Amino acid sequence: MSADTVSGAARHVVFAPLTEGGRVDEVVRRISEAVALGLLADGEQLPSETELANTLHVSTVSLREALVALRQRGLVETRRGRSGGSFVRAPVDATVPRLRKLLAEFSVHELREIGDQHVAVAGTAARLAAERASRDHLERLASLVDQLAEAKTAGDRRRADGRFHIETAAAAQSTRLTRQEIDLQGEIGELLWIPFGEAVGLEETVRQHREILDAIADADGTRARALTEAHVEKGIARLLEFRLHLSAR
Repeated sequence: MSADTVSGAARHVVFAPLTEGGRVDEVVRRISEAVALGLLADGEQLPSETELANTLHVSTVSLREALVALRQRGLVETRRGRSGGSFVRAPVDATVPRLRKLLAEFSVHELREIGDQHVAVAGTAARLAAERASRDHLERLASLVDQLAEAKTAGDRRRADGRFHIETAAAAQSTRLTRQEIDLQGEIGELLWIPFGEAVGLEETVRQHREILDAIADADGTRARALTEAHVEKGIARLLEFRLHLSAR
């Protein structure tokens, strides 16, 4: 997914100043999520160390430590010379055993809590998007629905699905909701698309996204919120069912 399909609002959130402690870990988490979700494109050059440190409000030393950790994870590569710098490397999609192991590490209570938060965030974002979305926002959301419909791999489906929710929050013109949606997608987004145990189905999800988009385009905030909440709740319910199935094996 190319960088030019990412809204300015979503990219603004990626590079917004950090306000939390543990700056090195927070920089690593912020960039890792953005790369995994396609908010930063494969091969894209990051700003210079000085510019990125100033933008994120961290020291150059902390930023360099974060870049080392990102290189070790294979998410960033550094090139020397006049045309050098730090460049994004798209991650290899996680294997099914790794994803199942990750899911097993979540308790049922934790998944339910995350689901409750996601319902609140995504539902509110959809309602506000119906009030505030521009034509550009609607076109971007429509493009993401088409990308999901055409996606061939679980990783591509996960990124298109996650980006739809992130761009809905961006269409709501809320930095906080966009940040929360990015965090939620980074936390459990890929688990919803575990091959051979998807919590969501492709055709059903595409249909639900189109219905949500139609409600936003019709400026019907109540319907957009209800559809989004039902969509998220269904995915979480199926994920909980799959988590319990893994426990019983």
